[in-house]
Amino acid sequence: MLLNKTLHSAHAPEWDDTNKSNQINANKSDNPLIWPVLSLLQSTNQSWKVHHLASELQAKGLMHNLDPLPEKDLFKRNFLLMNALYELQDILMPKQWLQVKAMEIQIFRIIPASADVQHIRDGALRDYYLDWANYDASVNVVREMLESFWSTYKEYIGVNIKLMHVGQALKVFELDETATDRDIRKQWRKLALKWHPDRDQGNAERFREVCEAWQTLKESL
Repeated sequence: MLLNKTLHSAHAPEWDDTNKSNQINANKSDNPLIWPVLSLLQSTNQSWKVHHLASELQAKGLMHNLDPLPEKDLFKRNFLLMNALYELQDILMPKQWLQVKAMEIQIFRIIPASADVQHIRDGALRDYYLDWANYDASVNVVREMLESFWSTYKEYIGVNIKLMHVGQALKVFELDETATDRDIRKQWRKLALKWHPDRDQGNAERFREVCEAWQTLKESL
């Protein structure tokens, strides 16, 4: 099945090192909207529309104006949200399917038969939103923006601002000092998804601990 074979290609959560000139490496730019979006999608069995998701995130104080020009602000907020949705789609596969359509966004616990076709059909659009070069801003501006979003999200979920010791953070990630950057990024997403409080058998305290560990480890990547 396609979903079992292609996820470790160009669309996988780990960023291809050969594309660093065109993409911002995930080490300090992981989209923090991934996790509150997951909470919203799992809060109901109904589908969402993109603008409804954006409104909910704004109401929670997790999404702010990104440009003084209204049309650019709308584009940038939409880009940030679509990037998070496609990142989350990759994270959830192959066990679950996140349907990403502007007017119909929904997580399916059982992958529909049409998922393979949708995944191939949406390839160009997914590539566009996963490439930060299309955000129309410099690398530093994007990094500063994502760090700002991370600060807001950490405060929202109650993450301790004081960074852990690297050794302690690696222990939380169930890794040792031989772990590579790729190992750390992969484990971050695995554990964040596992302990996300809105997932089955999730745990809010463990999720906060994993987020704190990530804040320490991403500084050394």
